[in-house]
Amino acid sequence: MVRLTFLLKRFSASHEYDPAYLHLEQIFSAQLNLSTYLKNVYGMTQPIQTSNTFLRDEVCRIGKSLFERGYVHGSTGNISVRVPAEQGGGFLITPTDACLGFLEPDALAWVNEQGQQISGDRASKTLALHRRIYSCVPTAGCVVHTHSSYLVDLTLRGVWHPDDIVPPLTPYYVMKVGHVPLIPYFLPGDVQVAEHLAQRVAQYQARGLTLRAVMCDRLGPQVWGATPAAAMATLEELEETAKLWLRGQCTAQPLSEAAIQALRETFKASW
Repeated sequence: MVRLTFLLKRFSASHEYDPAYLHLEQIFSAQLNLSTYLKNVYGMTQPIQTSNTFLRDEVCRIGKSLFERGYVHGSTGNISVRVPAEQGGGFLITPTDACLGFLEPDALAWVNEQGQQISGDRASKTLALHRRIYSCVPTAGCVVHTHSSYLVDLTLRGVWHPDDIVPPLTPYYVMKVGHVPLIPYFLPGDVQVAEHLAQRVAQYQARGLTLRAVMCDRLGPQVWGATPAAAMATLEELEETAKLWLRGQCTAQPLSEAAIQALRETFKASW
């Protein structure tokens, strides 16, 4: 078996566009058969390992990175990924009360589409919320939840607005994150969070806007993306913008409407 990461690096070096990004987007969101795609596009016929090993390793890699950089601590936070249908479907999610910095690939909980456990340690108590995100956002391939310090601090001091926890301070926040509404406080794992999140997603979809994250009051962000890398990028930009807002004593002026309109027209920003 040829490792997916090796092949993607090989293709990236020999093609004008980045097939690694294209491929992972399709694997996680459209659940395409990677081997078939590579054969049709690149003439590759070697078997490729795409699912459990790769996905489990990705979850553990992300968890370790989040832990080492202080996005999570102790046993806080959780990560899940969508498993392609050709590899059994369902989702992989970190176990309940697991430390993200010391995850074991084989211990990750594998559940089916209905949330019934297939293997691994007991799934995180936020499984219902993750499944609701995947249901509401069909393109989501990964969900990340952290207790990021600056974002939690922001909810303690008071967010900018219930529909936007921080203002559009920078162009990359507008382009890479977009609107992030606040979800009222509920007990960790409360199913009502999923209902509020679904309502928020529907509200923004009705306006033609893409929602990539919500902020749970006093707990932390729920961030999703087509790939683990996309979810991580959104989380990082969100936390850094909260840091800027707090460091400026919450007084910095947002981008002008003209500046935001230019981002819409030039970069298709969803704002």
